[in-house]
Amino acid sequence: MTASPVSEDDRQLVEAVLAQVPGAFERLVRQYQGLCWHIIARMVRQPEDTRELCQEAFLRVHQCLHQYRGESQLKSWIGQVAYSVAKRHLEKRRITLVDPAVGDDGDGLSLLDQVSDGFDLEAACADEEIARGLHAEIEALPPLQRTLLTLYHLDGVPIVEIARITGLAEGTIKSHLFRSRARLRERLQARMGVTA
Repeated sequence: MTASPVSEDDRQLVEAVLAQVPGAFERLVRQYQGLCWHIIARMVRQPEDTRELCQEAFLRVHQCLHQYRGESQLKSWIGQVAYSVAKRHLEKRRITLVDPAVGDDGDGLSLLDQVSDGFDLEAACADEEIARGLHAEIEALPPLQRTLLTLYHLDGVPIVEIARITGLAEGTIKSHLFRSRARLRERLQARMGVTA
């Protein structure tokens, strides 16, 4: 994985926060609160917990920003903090992160375990009834699969960035995406008779 260069704006923002320039940290929070909220909300699904965990994530960002070395984009680093906070929260509550049927099988992928399997999530979302069913089925996925699927398909985050955020191997992410999509396809077909 090659490191993405840090934008000049992000570099200046980090320097301003570290120099305690008034308003700099608030600007950082405004810029990245959507990303933080999205990751945590997808993982925990409880608005009250999401609010608290977002605050905790930004507290950690503030406390640890001096450790940020610019080896990845600031967005990825903050996403990683948010993901870590949400994951720890779920682990404390003993909530399963991964569907045992999907597992966490590392980089070993067969030819079948590719991201592209012919199922077009975006096209499925175009039909309102199918979209409602699809979103309900996405919500029923375990936290990790739900988060990976929405980051990749709905937010357009590249797999390499998802790997930086989650700390998972790219092959593991691809495998989760493939299997989650297969599960969604089966459930949509059973639920609505949709041929996906």
